[in-house]
Amino acid sequence: MRTRLEQYFRFSELGTNWRTELLAGATTFLTMAYIVFVNPAILGAAGLPAPAVTAATCFCAALGSILMGTLGRYPIALAPGMGINAYFAYTVVKGMGVPWQTALGAVFLAGVLFLVLTALRVQQRIVAAVPLELHASVAAGIGLFLALIGLRNAGIVVPNPETTVALGNLREPNTLLALFGLLVIATLTAWGVRAAMLLGILATTALGALVGLTQWRPQPLDWGQITAAAGKLDIAAAMNTGLLEIVFVFYFVILFDNVGTLIGVAKKAGLLEPGDRLPRAGTMLGVAGTATVAGALTGTSPVVCYIESAAGVSAGGRTGVTAIVAGLLFLVALVAAPLAGAIPAAATAPALIVVGSLMVSTVAEIRWSDPVVATPAFLTMITIPLTSSIANGIAIGFIAFAALKTLRGRYREVHWLVYLLAALFVLRFAYLTSAH
Repeated sequence: MRTRLEQYFRFSELGTNWRTELLAGATTFLTMAYIVFVNPAILGAAGLPAPAVTAATCFCAALGSILMGTLGRYPIALAPGMGINAYFAYTVVKGMGVPWQTALGAVFLAGVLFLVLTALRVQQRIVAAVPLELHASVAAGIGLFLALIGLRNAGIVVPNPETTVALGNLREPNTLLALFGLLVIATLTAWGVRAAMLLGILATTALGALVGLTQWRPQPLDWGQITAAAGKLDIAAAMNTGLLEIVFVFYFVILFDNVGTLIGVAKKAGLLEPGDRLPRAGTMLGVAGTATVAGALTGTSPVVCYIESAAGVSAGGRTGVTAIVAGLLFLVALVAAPLAGAIPAAATAPALIVVGSLMVSTVAEIRWSDPVVATPAFLTMITIPLTSSIANGIAIGFIAFAALKTLRGRYREVHWLVYLLAALFVLRFAYLTSAH
């Protein structure tokens, strides 16, 4: 049996062994385990019960990672995506007033759309049509959006009627606690500690408890609490014409996140074929779509492949066993559900800031020397946090890219699908203006 498993996962061909794969899986889990506490903190702002989101987060991360390992046979773990969870909570639910049940319905529809287009092999055409610079600028914009939310939750940045934002009161106890957490996470990250964010969150929570800023009464696992969001999605309401844009944004961010991570991690692991071709791409995208559908059914935002999987690859992980081990550890993490309510915003806010800084690194992929590319990329990146909307950033980026390429006489460089999407975005803005 062991020999057959080694043959299935190509241990000999990839030069790995069980010990290396187990260690790599544990490394990947520790690097991304912060999501177990951060995701409930973000979705909790939208009204979802924290223990239920924690359970859904662990379950979907386990399901997606184990499926990726067994079917895709790649060392890539999955979990609810950062950035898109903030869009779900702060833009869709709090900003647009959409009930979280309806927002989960939109996530479900986006997951189904993703699965259908994967089965029809349309995904590759869309990926080829969208310019690399827009991929990179969307990721960077989401990073800035996350960082802004983290700074606001920490009290470091506060609203100001004259300047939009201003520096908060740095002597406020919770803000000081958040600054402590930011220092811990940044220092551990600088030293290359794999579990930097998880350790920083736990250390900040512990300090908060010592100084009386965190109250928690131990509770046993309550099945009713941890399943409170399961099956509560409202698909019928999400099919309303006015909400199709939300489905579209969920779909596009899922696509961008997954394709970028799959190629990046596979390249680091040396698993790409000549021409940067990704073997079993359809299977892996199907796993991501399945995990997102499961997320909507259990009560969390879209599930994506995690770039933190590169930590496991750095530890030697080369096969699906790495992802399976990470998934099994997420199942063990289900016992953390009662802890979710004890994690203060001051402990999760620093993690958002650091994750944001890591996501902004994609700006290095943008050709800033070419204004035709740089201007749309910059507009995409800056409008996402300033309008609190990934949708606005994507729309403005597509319109600017298509317009500048055309006006510069380089229209043949643009795929027809980009022009179609840009036209639809123009109509969207025209409709929003007339609606107001």
